[in-house]
Amino acid sequence: MTSPIPWRARLAALLPDLSPWRSSADFKLLWGQGLITYFGSFMALIALPLQIKHLTGSPLAVGAMGAVELVPLIVFGLYGGALADAADRRKVILGTEAGLGLLAVILLVNALMPEPALWPLYVVAAGVAALAGLQRPALDSLIARIVPHGEQTAAAALNSLRWQIGAIAGPALAGLVVAYAGHATAYAVTVVTFAVSVLLCLRLAPAPAAHDAPKPSLSGIAQGARYAWSRPVLLGTYAIDLAAMFFAYPNAIFPFLADELDAQWSLGLMYAAGSVGSLVLGLTSGWTSRVRRHGLFVVFGAGVWGLAIAAAGWFGEVWLVLVCLAVAGAGDMLSGLGRATIWNQTVPEELRGRLAGIEVLSYSVGPQLGQVRAGAMAGWTGTRPAIWTGGVACVVSVALLAAALPKLLSYDSETDEDAARRRAQHADPSGV
Repeated sequence: MTSPIPWRARLAALLPDLSPWRSSADFKLLWGQGLITYFGSFMALIALPLQIKHLTGSPLAVGAMGAVELVPLIVFGLYGGALADAADRRKVILGTEAGLGLLAVILLVNALMPEPALWPLYVVAAGVAALAGLQRPALDSLIARIVPHGEQTAAAALNSLRWQIGAIAGPALAGLVVAYAGHATAYAVTVVTFAVSVLLCLRLAPAPAAHDAPKPSLSGIAQGARYAWSRPVLLGTYAIDLAAMFFAYPNAIFPFLADELDAQWSLGLMYAAGSVGSLVLGLTSGWTSRVRRHGLFVVFGAGVWGLAIAAAGWFGEVWLVLVCLAVAGAGDMLSGLGRATIWNQTVPEELRGRLAGIEVLSYSVGPQLGQVRAGAMAGWTGTRPAIWTGGVACVVSVALLAAALPKLLSYDSETDEDAARRRAQHADPSGV
């Protein structure tokens, strides 16, 4: 007779897998650096639109910040992917992190002026989007190099956990600092966090490009796009994420939902609920390291996201809405774990940066377009119908995409040819 598994062993199996921390000193450095800069970034993220609101009193002026960010993010995201393949990724990360710190200094100086100007706020917003677009592919592609092949899911879970901690605590702390100490203090905290981040990045090991890496060019970017187009598994991860965010990303109309539910007090909780759900999944993510069918993560997680968003729009009780949003956050994180694992386990090192640039677009453009869809739909059908119909459309589109791309559903990290090739490449003594 098999003895029962002790409760402590069961609990340990659920806790996050910390293997990447133990196996990679650089991953541990990047994790800590990222957590610090998340807090600083959220300070600016909250203070910047509030300062625009304070200076103009115009919702349109605040919304324009998103418009000036979109094009730099797309252009520099694609170029940043090519740059990550051609340059030392450590230098790219270090340079962009220092640049972000300098932009925070500009915000601080402007806030300390007797009459702060409006135009620098938009210039900085565009600059942050450009530098983030340059940096993110280098960061993402470096994770694929420094973390062992079999620990990519654990690394993705730990990175997502770091993000959720920042997404919950960062805005709360930033709101208090802005409310009680002012914009300048928030920007000063941002400057300090980026200074600490640069010091940590200096300790990273060099990450030079592969010997045959091409210089950044349009043809190089096109080569990465052709590779992605030729891989149904990768196409499925991009398409499902875009569909899920386009149809079921209703954050822009949460203020109207709170009004309709006569629960204005719940607005902050609505924004935080998804992060809470993701955090709960992250804290119990140990089991995900033992899964091989990561395509199922992508599809099932996106389906849960859509169903939960549909339920959030259908229910009229605010507490049920908050629970649904938390479940949606858990589904989104599960899908994200699947996407990140597939990307890092299958994309060859010489294309990793360019594919990371495409990935930046896949998970950043979708929410931007989704907010436009939600706002337009709410103006036509009302707030709650805009939310629940979007959730239903998400589920339907995910099901159709999964049926059209069966290789995504059947993906197995042990038998997939691209995963096996990348596993052998990762084990190569040259370090790539």
